[in-house]
Amino acid sequence: MGRIAIITDDPGWHGARLRRALTERGYDSTYASLTACRLNLECDGLPVILPGFEDKLPDGVFVRGVPGGSLEQVVFYLDVLHALKALGIPVYNDARAIERTVDKAMTSFLLKRAGIPTPPTWVVSERERALAIAERELRAGHPLVSKPLFGSQGQGLQRYDTLDELTNLSDSNGVFYLQRFVSCGTEPHDFRIFVIRGKAVAAMRRCGVTWLNNIAQGARCEPARLDDLLLCRLAEDAVNVLDMDYAGVDIIRDVQGRYTVIEINSVPAWKGLQSVSKAVIAELLAEDFLGQCRQTAYPEAAAR
Repeated sequence: MGRIAIITDDPGWHGARLRRALTERGYDSTYASLTACRLNLECDGLPVILPGFEDKLPDGVFVRGVPGGSLEQVVFYLDVLHALKALGIPVYNDARAIERTVDKAMTSFLLKRAGIPTPPTWVVSERERALAIAERELRAGHPLVSKPLFGSQGQGLQRYDTLDELTNLSDSNGVFYLQRFVSCGTEPHDFRIFVIRGKAVAAMRRCGVTWLNNIAQGARCEPARLDDLLLCRLAEDAVNVLDMDYAGVDIIRDVQGRYTVIEINSVPAWKGLQSVSKAVIAELLAEDFLGQCRQTAYPEAAAR
């Protein structure tokens, strides 16, 4: 039986379903936190030590979470994932994909550079410059949203509609990430598209109780069809630009009917999406991931 490491600090609902899908396909799995991993740079032994895999490296690594911490800690956690891939272990999503998407500034840069529709965005480190940008946008009638560079589930987002609100302009540890607010009309909603191996496999409409449409912020899930080719192709193109194994893509349609990508998640949750989708997402993920594991030869991983 093959052995898989599921990288997570909190397995929960997602970890349980992923483990079950892997077991049904003949693979044992062990939850492992990056905080408990280490690099072994002596002459003997495995070069990367994961809890539960002290004697042999796993056949694959499925990343369900990267813990926060200091810059040094986060860099080290990603170093572990980089090292595993360098040894030939399939890492899903790998560290490079996570680096591109956990940092909203880089995500926005890459999407814009590739011509993917995304809201006008500014990333600066000077408060005076950030205020000048915000004042110019608000005077032109464009509300703004500030976001933490690293964050998810709608946490830390603030919206600015008037000049008076700029006294509380929020930064992210000295960096201001400002994005033009995209209005979809009087009923807040957006779309979450789940993409695996470049193909949209499930979608939902998220209807917010406020301007935030995140499930964690109380949004309601509704099923969305995959026959909207423009919506699905936009999600697929965005994931292709970032070179990811799988992703959750958040897309909003403005009052003129134009789609724009507002966020891409490299470790997306799918509990809400599963509640309105016929596709069994954990099984689709497991099948695609294990396909990589079966195809990959990694002689260094077998070394004792």
